[in-house]
Amino acid sequence: MNYRELGNTGLKVSEIALGCEGMNEDNYAMCAKLFDVAEQKGINYFDLYSPNPQLRSAIGRALQGRRDKFIIQSHLCSVWKDGQYLRSRNLQEVKAAFEGSLRLLQAECIEVGMIHYCDALDDWQTIIGNGILDYARELKAAGKIKHIGLSSHNPQVALKAVESHAIEVLMFSVNPCYDLQPASEDVEQLWADESYSSHLTNMNPEREKLYETCQRLGVGITVMKCFGGGDLLSAELSPAGAALTVNQCIAYALSRPGVSCVLAGAHSTEQLEESAAYEDAPESERDYALALASFPKISWEGHCMYCSHCEPCPMKIDIANVTKFLNLAQAGKSVPETVREHYAVLEHHAGECIGCGMCERRCPFGVKIRANMKSARELFGL
Repeated sequence: MNYRELGNTGLKVSEIALGCEGMNEDNYAMCAKLFDVAEQKGINYFDLYSPNPQLRSAIGRALQGRRDKFIIQSHLCSVWKDGQYLRSRNLQEVKAAFEGSLRLLQAECIEVGMIHYCDALDDWQTIIGNGILDYARELKAAGKIKHIGLSSHNPQVALKAVESHAIEVLMFSVNPCYDLQPASEDVEQLWADESYSSHLTNMNPEREKLYETCQRLGVGITVMKCFGGGDLLSAELSPAGAALTVNQCIAYALSRPGVSCVLAGAHSTEQLEESAAYEDAPESERDYALALASFPKISWEGHCMYCSHCEPCPMKIDIANVTKFLNLAQAGKSVPETVREHYAVLEHHAGECIGCGMCERRCPFGVKIRANMKSARELFGL
C-alpha cells in the first residue's frame, strides 16, 4: 500500500481508503469483515458519514484492539432523528450527535471532523454564522478532533471554504464525468441525463482551480464518488456511454492535484479487495487516457490529464509533473515556494526540452506540450 500526506495535517493516509456504504449489510456483520480486509491490505483511513447508531456501534466494536491502526474521518452535522438520517445545522443537535458518536465508537477523539454536506454558498455562511464552525474549532482545541474538514459536491462552495483557511481536509466528489460539470447546488444535476445530452469539452475550470488551490494551500482531498456509485463501471449506466474499470477510476482520481486518497465504497470483501488490488496493478491496467479519449460526446481536447502517454521523453523530462507544477504555479498570483521547490528537485526540467514534438504526437488529447515546456522554463527559470 502506498501512503500519501493528507495535505498539511501531518497524517499519512493509504491511497485506497474505506467508505462506509456497505458496512450495515448482513445485519452489520459486514462491518468487521471490511475492517479485517482493510487491516490486511494496509488501508488505514475510513469515512463515517452515516449517523446510524447501530453502524457506529458496529464500527466501535470492529476497532477494538486496533484503534491505532485506523484514521477516522467522521462527520459533524450528520444526525439520527426519528429513526433516519438527517443533515442538521441545529447546533444542539450537532453537539449531541457528535458526543454520541464518540461514545458509540468507543473513541476519545477522531482525526478528521468533517462538516457534513455543504453544497450551497448560503449554507456555508450558515455554518460560519450559527456556531457550527466555531464548535468544530472548540472540538479541535479540546483535542476531540485533530483536524477540521468539509464535504461538498460544489466546487464554488468548496473553493470558498478552502480559501478561507477554515478547513484542512476536503471530501469532494471526483470522477471524469463530474469533472465536466459546472457548479450546482443540486447534486442530482451531476448525474442527470440532460447534463450529458450535448457534447461536453474539457474539465470545468472551477473544479480545476479547486484541485490546484487545494494542492497549493495544503488542503488534502479525500475522494468520494470515484466510481459514480458504480455507474461508471457499466457501459449501460455510465453517462459517458462507455465503461471504465475500477483501476482506471482510481488512477484518474489519484492523479488530480491535491488528492490524498480514494474512499472506496464496498458492499463485500471482494469489492474492497478489488479496489486494494489497484496497488499491485500494472500501469497498463491503470491507464485511463485512451478510454477517456474514446468517450462519445465528451472530449478533453488540449487539456493535460497527467496520464504520461506523452512519455518517454528523449531528454527524460517528467512531462506530466512539469505540467502539473506549471498549472499549480499559474493558478495563483505568485509562484508558491513549495511548488518552486518541488519543481526544482525534479531530475530534469523544461529547459532541457529540445522541441522534437514526439510527446505531442503521442498525446491523446492534443495538448500543446512544447508551449507548456517553454512557459515552465520561463516561469521557473529552469
